[in-house]
Amino acid sequence: MNKKLNVLVIFLTLFSASNAIAEKAILAGGCFWCMESDFEKLEGVTDVISGFTGGTLKNPTYNGNHQGHYEAVEITYDPNIVSYQELLEYYWVNIDPFDATGQFCDKGPSYLSAIFVSNDAERKIAEASKRNIEKQFPDQKIVTPILNASTFYPIQGDESYHQDFYKKSPTRYQFYRWNCGRDNRLKEIWGDKATHR
Repeated sequence: MNKKLNVLVIFLTLFSASNAIAEKAILAGGCFWCMESDFEKLEGVTDVISGFTGGTLKNPTYNGNHQGHYEAVEITYDPNIVSYQELLEYYWVNIDPFDATGQFCDKGPSYLSAIFVSNDAERKIAEASKRNIEKQFPDQKIVTPILNASTFYPIQGDESYHQDFYKKSPTRYQFYRWNCGRDNRLKEIWGDKATHR
């Protein structure tokens, strides 16, 4: 009995320790299919969930009402492998930070880019990251805001097909991404820094 109890205690300790190092970040960069696909390729990211955030409407839906919300992703990552700063560096080269009307072919408030910060430490890192981008493009206005995080509503229920859409419907996803001009625009802005493969 003591051996079983000891094994259980060790397992729970290790499980808690592994969960304790997981952090979450919420970012909006237009189509959450694309954001999910891009961030799941980043080493240190363990999960990416599509959803909505930033608005006051409770339980927004994709086909119903999501007024005031951004399409966004909640990224779970291991800060021992990838830091919040590195996550943001990766974020910038996967969005168009100059577009005040949406992202790529998707236009409208829900497709705007934004960084959602949960605390002062994240805000400082995000602001420094944005200043770095502004220095790279002194003649253009970076319109991506840094906003306080609010409730993140994952896509669920009948709309769950949006989660991991790029895996579930790869042909449709690739056609959409190509047709939207996302990668061409990213290459135009970021050159070889653009990460999509």
